[in-house]
Amino acid sequence: MTPHAWLLLGIYLLVLLALVKPLGIYIAEVMAGRPILALRLGGPIESAIYRLCGVRKDEEMGWLHYALALLLFNGLGVLAVYALQRFQLWLPLNPQQFANVSPDSAFNTAISFVTNTNWQGYAGESTMSYLTQMLTLAVQNFLSGATGIVVVIALIRGFARHTVKSIGNAWVDLTRITFYVLLPLSLLFAVFLVSQGVIQNFSAYQNMTTIDITAYETPKLDAAGQAIKDAEGNAVTEPVAIQTQTLAMGPVASQEAIKMFGTNGGGFFNANSAHPFENPLPLTNFFQMLSIFIIPGALCYTFGRMVGDTRQGWAVLAAMTILFVVMAVATITFEQQGNPLFAAAGVDQTVSATQAGGNMEGKEARFGIADSGLFATITTAASCGAVIAMHDSFTPLGGMIPLVLMQLGEVVFGGVGSGLYGMLVFAIMAVFIAGLMIGRTPEYLGKKIESFEMKMVSIAILVTPLLVLAGTAIAVMSADGRAGILNPGSHGFSEILYAFSSAGNNNGSAFAGLSANTPFYNVMLAIAMWFGRFGVIVPVLAIAGSLAAKKRIAVTVGTMPTHGPLFISLLIGTVLLVGLLNYVPALALGPVVEHFMLWTGH
Repeated sequence: MTPHAWLLLGIYLLVLLALVKPLGIYIAEVMAGRPILALRLGGPIESAIYRLCGVRKDEEMGWLHYALALLLFNGLGVLAVYALQRFQLWLPLNPQQFANVSPDSAFNTAISFVTNTNWQGYAGESTMSYLTQMLTLAVQNFLSGATGIVVVIALIRGFARHTVKSIGNAWVDLTRITFYVLLPLSLLFAVFLVSQGVIQNFSAYQNMTTIDITAYETPKLDAAGQAIKDAEGNAVTEPVAIQTQTLAMGPVASQEAIKMFGTNGGGFFNANSAHPFENPLPLTNFFQMLSIFIIPGALCYTFGRMVGDTRQGWAVLAAMTILFVVMAVATITFEQQGNPLFAAAGVDQTVSATQAGGNMEGKEARFGIADSGLFATITTAASCGAVIAMHDSFTPLGGMIPLVLMQLGEVVFGGVGSGLYGMLVFAIMAVFIAGLMIGRTPEYLGKKIESFEMKMVSIAILVTPLLVLAGTAIAVMSADGRAGILNPGSHGFSEILYAFSSAGNNNGSAFAGLSANTPFYNVMLAIAMWFGRFGVIVPVLAIAGSLAAKKRIAVTVGTMPTHGPLFISLLIGTVLLVGLLNYVPALALGPVVEHFMLWTGH
């Protein structure tokens, strides 16, 4: 780690932690419906929305009703996103006249954006019209992010309430989190991005001349590559051919803002946040990294405030932060080590010296190794597929850290809502293990953890490893799966494992070395994305309903404190042992083998 890397990480954490409490308080007030200024100003609009949709604001739902409402809401979203892609050629705001998206790609993209995964098997600037980018992709960035947040709010209510059968109203929760939190934050951030050079327009794509034909001439060559000379022995020259470049335009800033705040990650351009029209400056890069973690971090404080003990929220946040710092340091360190085969091969000293300073392959040259490594750690710790570097070009262990962060269930801050409810599932597992060790009925925040909760916790924890490992196995055993591999051997296996880890855990980033826009991968990854999202959400809501119906138990001398260093250590250990052990054999076949091959000269 260089001094720059340590300074960057330190400033990032200081700014992030300074913003957690105020935003956490605001979210708690909004979701409780307290008469703060924002709700007073937006109240008439909110009420009009409920009247228009036939929603009774004061009517609450049980967990099953809540879950069905979210499934219906997101199922309709899939149909809408699919239909708009299939008909975009005949719809407005398509100045480039892009064709309708193929059925399998449209299906994959619809599932991807509705599940907050934002996996993209296509190049956005050459596939999607402006209308599709805005009305389907950007809108789902809001709605999928809101879905994750309301699920964790429902789970928090399960801990905070007692002897009740309801956990809130899904329609009210979705409306409030979108209208009062995601929209204002995204609007402010979009204006900031525009001020820094991110484009926001509806112009047709621009053709730019990059070399002036009148200013340059080059010798004319014959078939053998020799310069042709005239009768007087002078070289015959010809004008340099006109060099043109097509610059994609579009409403980028508005989509970029919610892409980050909603931990979505789907880029307007194929290069994602490495594109200068999405991310032009080191300043925008820093704030984009900050925007990914700010809501997941703030929700930890919201959790503590809603359950009546802010120490609980700080404990969860501390566990997340410790894991994140360790992973960030590891990623940056591995990338700054460079490739040992450059010096061993005796290559050009300029290349060797550059590699000795770190592995710049695949990195964003404007930002460097430290920023690229930190961004990769953040985007895979959160459920956000935004990238400024190609993870496929990372060193084997440098690429393994993002892979591991996804396989942990993306609970190290994680996606908006999904990170916290995933971590709370591990917290329930941790107190259950502690209860077994001391022979006492486990309890968390005054609620007994019994067989039903543990069954749901088991499902929530095991569903994604099942999807990831089964999907990877099917892909490597089938001809269609192997056909997408561009790099044979252990690295090709890592590419497939990364793709299914990204899909099953709703991340959306890619190793970028796998040809995945095929019917096989579009369907397989879509299945992993859908069940990776709702296969966890449904048991989490079931836990919320069960906890809400229970009485609160008084704290006694035998109650295990869940806000101190001991519990934080237990929680971290549970995440690492329970979350990661499922994947150790697969990691050994991929990045671990590749690391040993690299460092032994193979």
